[in-house]
Amino acid sequence: MKNKKEQKVKGGYILMNKLRFYFSKCSRVLLLLIIIIVLVILKPDAFWSWSNISTVLFQQAPFIMLMSFGMTLAIITKGIDKSMGSILVLSSCVAAGFIKNEQFGIGVCLALSIGATCGLLNGILITKVNIPPFIATYGVDYVTLGIAYIFTGGTSTYGFPNNFRNIVTGSINGVLPNLFIITLMVFLILFFITRKTIFGKNMYSCGHNINATMLCGVDTRKVITIVYVINGLIAAITGLLYMARLNAADPGISGNFTLDSIAAALIGGTSFGGGKGSVSNSIIGALVIVFLRNGMNIMGVQTTWQQIVVGLVIILSIVFESLTKRLVKSEL
Repeated sequence: MKNKKEQKVKGGYILMNKLRFYFSKCSRVLLLLIIIIVLVILKPDAFWSWSNISTVLFQQAPFIMLMSFGMTLAIITKGIDKSMGSILVLSSCVAAGFIKNEQFGIGVCLALSIGATCGLLNGILITKVNIPPFIATYGVDYVTLGIAYIFTGGTSTYGFPNNFRNIVTGSINGVLPNLFIITLMVFLILFFITRKTIFGKNMYSCGHNINATMLCGVDTRKVITIVYVINGLIAAITGLLYMARLNAADPGISGNFTLDSIAAALIGGTSFGGGKGSVSNSIIGALVIVFLRNGMNIMGVQTTWQQIVVGLVIILSIVFESLTKRLVKSEL
């Protein structure tokens, strides 16, 4: 009888741990659903319309998603990339003149080269000079933004050919927007790299314990440098797409891209402790932010209050994850 009771108690603990684990995994989806349900109740006509939902999903969310993919990779390796927003600005501003003159190949290649070079510089500063990722990328952030202002003289370039703008404004058979397709392709490539390749496994290993990974014969410097080069390329791609959408290149267009990408990664469950996170979860984090901002805009909430709300959501999601982990461990 005693053994049966012990087995029942043990089975109950195992079941509770499983429920807590799955609840933790699904908590971000639940958060997104709660936000959507609340907004539908408060503003059904303005929010729950195909025009608004399609704009959020296909025109606003992809940019934050793309940037959050890169930020997720950096945070997985126990780093951060504060320079992504400025790389976005510099690459688009330099390419703008060529693209306006319909020299698309030169403009795109130049933007991607700038993105990769800035990412390489970040990687060298972090791995060779041993500067902490936050400080290294913060410095590159200032340098690249300064170069962008000097290059443009603080002025905008606008009026791009329709052939270029169709990259973002066009769609396949009028159904799937090109911007959505491009975002999906980048996601699938990064998902494959992080989950199905040796490089991806080494990336997570660097985040868990870089010294142990190095002792296993992995060139950790190379892995981390490649991550920041990928980030630079993603920032450049996002810059080109954003420029096509706005029909303008301006040194002030970076806005909240960097902070929103960090927020999306954290809300998606990427841990600053390194070694944990995924680009798929960052999609949920990005959707939480864009729907939250969209809903607050519809309700006329001031920008300052929007920042506070987004900050609170980030804090609550991290606190919730921490509490869930403690509860699971305490029952083991």
